[in-house]
Amino acid sequence: MAHSSIARATSGLSPSVLGEAWMDWAVHLATSPGKQMHLMEQATRNAHTLLATSLGASTSGTAQGVAATAKPDRRFTSEGWQKYPFNVWAQAHQQNWQWWQDVMTDVHGMSPAHEDLMAFVAGTLVDTTAPSNFAMTNPDVIAATIAEKGQNLMRGAQNLSEDIRRRAGVTQPVGPQPFEVGRTLATTPGKVVFRNDLIELIQYTPTTAKVRPEPILIVPAWIMKYYILDLSAQNSLVRFLVAQGFTVFMISWKNPDASDRDLGMEDYRKLGVMAATDAVLSITGAPKLHTVGYCLGGTLLSIAAAAMGRNEDTRLASVPLLAAQVDFTEAGPLRLFINDSEVTMIEDMMAKEGYLSSDQMAGAFALLRARDLIWAPAIRDYLLGQRGESFDLMAWNADPTRMPARMHSEYLRKLFLDNDLAEGRYLVDGKAIAVSDIRAPIFAVGTEDDHVAPWQSVYKLHLFADTDLTFVLTSGGHNAGIVSEPGHPHRHYRIADTAADAAFRDPAEWMADNAAEDGSWWIDFASWLAARSGSAVKPPPMGAASGKYAALCNAPGTYVMQR
Repeated sequence: MAHSSIARATSGLSPSVLGEAWMDWAVHLATSPGKQMHLMEQATRNAHTLLATSLGASTSGTAQGVAATAKPDRRFTSEGWQKYPFNVWAQAHQQNWQWWQDVMTDVHGMSPAHEDLMAFVAGTLVDTTAPSNFAMTNPDVIAATIAEKGQNLMRGAQNLSEDIRRRAGVTQPVGPQPFEVGRTLATTPGKVVFRNDLIELIQYTPTTAKVRPEPILIVPAWIMKYYILDLSAQNSLVRFLVAQGFTVFMISWKNPDASDRDLGMEDYRKLGVMAATDAVLSITGAPKLHTVGYCLGGTLLSIAAAAMGRNEDTRLASVPLLAAQVDFTEAGPLRLFINDSEVTMIEDMMAKEGYLSSDQMAGAFALLRARDLIWAPAIRDYLLGQRGESFDLMAWNADPTRMPARMHSEYLRKLFLDNDLAEGRYLVDGKAIAVSDIRAPIFAVGTEDDHVAPWQSVYKLHLFADTDLTFVLTSGGHNAGIVSEPGHPHRHYRIADTAADAAFRDPAEWMADNAAEDGSWWIDFASWLAARSGSAVKPPPMGAASGKYAALCNAPGTYVMQR
């Protein structure tokens, strides 16, 4: 109870995690006089450069400071930021940010994990003081305020009030919204053909006279609603695959509540992947199926596929994994806070309600990208008095789910913290499994700007797979890189096949060997699936005529509507 109270006060962050990192930094910095002298020298040089800039004496032959040499900062690119004194304030902030990064890193003897955490915390705190965050030091806000006679600030105050009331549950949107599930989102026609306590299984209506005999089962992540892969009509991966002549099924996860607190990873495997596999093959009469896993769903699918391989279950024709990890040693910024203390804190926080709420998860993810997800929207909405245009991916991102206490604890401990799957300790039915037990060919996709599953981490599948593996590296982030439909502007990708007996190439070598191609990886994906499928046949029925696989209702079903 004490830990739970602390967790609520700290938004689930363990104070001891930061305390340990700070002590490691403080002790080693205190005993590093060379580092201290370097920092003092850098601070003096920064002050000189800033003074020269402010007096207009800076020349190309002298030290230019961070603003002139670093990657352009989107916060300070408008015309107003190029004028005095705003250019000086922007440069001062960037110098200050970089100096604090130098303070927290490259400290002799300090743990790399603690360095990363302290650098992140320092950067986040310094960013709270950015001149762009305040009306009196942001030239764009000042210009808008003068031009609109303060109406932007009035609208901003109204926007802030609306957001506070909405988050508190006092008000709800009235009337039809631009993006609604079943009306403008998740609209690919289909039927719910199976339901249990954890999933609804959706079978999509064919649009071609004939289909490939091997159906496709998509296993999405359960941290959000399934329809990331069936967004609007023009960017729905489901609709695209159906149009290519595939019979497509999708799992729609239940939004768990307190009564589901004891559902674990094994329940998600059995009631999710395995139950859906049985249903798909029973309905279609096919001997094999393609199974596609996205994000957490991909990790779960790799567990299920490994167990099937170990048990000589040969029903998988292929195992495509989209932005999914099997090794968690380099799992991006989320690794900053994951240790025994933090996991214990999260478990204590979940103990009362029986789940991790969507608000708690959303806050953690927003903190990892505070510039883009906290400060930029705040400036736009509350200082400029504007509202960002809504789009389908944003609407989906605002529709999260809860996480059952037991499942989330097992995921964090067994996979994220202990890395049991990659190291051969993950048990299914009391026996260890290994990714090398997967016998079906694998199609893996990583995204260049992924902060949830960095592509180098996804690429590590090459170290564990013992089968033919096709790897794709696509532009975009964790979500936008996957939702990359044909015709999407400014998209590119790299693709290469690696045979089961081929020598290993590290990520940098692989990237250098494979040139980027313009366009969408979806087209290559459909061709890859077709090459591993049989000749087209008549479409199967929509569910069984009767029994437990009979059609229950129209897509998108009922579980996706749960709040």
